[in-house]
Amino acid sequence: MKLKSLAWMITAVALVSTSPTGTARATGGQAHGGQAHAGDASGPLPSAVREATRRFQDPNVAIAAGYAQSDVCVSGPEKGAMGIHYANLSLFDDRLDVENPEVLVYEPRKNGQLELVAAEYITPAAAWQASNPPGTQPVLNGHLLHFVNGPNRYGPDAFYELHVWAWRGNPSGTFADWNPKVSCAPWGGGS
Repeated sequence: MKLKSLAWMITAVALVSTSPTGTARATGGQAHGGQAHAGDASGPLPSAVREATRRFQDPNVAIAAGYAQSDVCVSGPEKGAMGIHYANLSLFDDRLDVENPEVLVYEPRKNGQLELVAAEYITPAAAWQASNPPGTQPVLNGHLLHFVNGPNRYGPDAFYELHVWAWRGNPSGTFADWNPKVSCAPWGGGS
């Protein structure tokens, strides 16, 4: 993705859809792909994500590593929030790697600091479909990614994504998009 896409992402982040339409679901009652452990950030994938993202506790380290901060704290009506997204658009390709999440998610704190709460793994649908057999859905360590149709918070194109609430328990599930324990209330905007 190009720098022009970054500008679109920052503008479009406010367009987050709260509708479940277009979300891929795993069979067998597992919502949001893979196993959703209510409020439990344990397990192999969340543990691996914590290890991979530990260095990004400080958002300045994320910026130095190529992540760009959105000026919007993503909040949903009656569903909690996601938080402030720091995206590394150079990672938006057909590969998924636990060690290199495409997005880091922070919650604003009352003291003005940002707290790392999750990572989001993303692959653009067009890139994924071009390099994989037809009908193949992306999987990260056994967890299906959700399909998000465009336009969306990252721009006009569809993508697959998986939130991993590795640093903050989520009563809605470790891999749910929205976390009722996350709030954007203290966010004043800007960097």
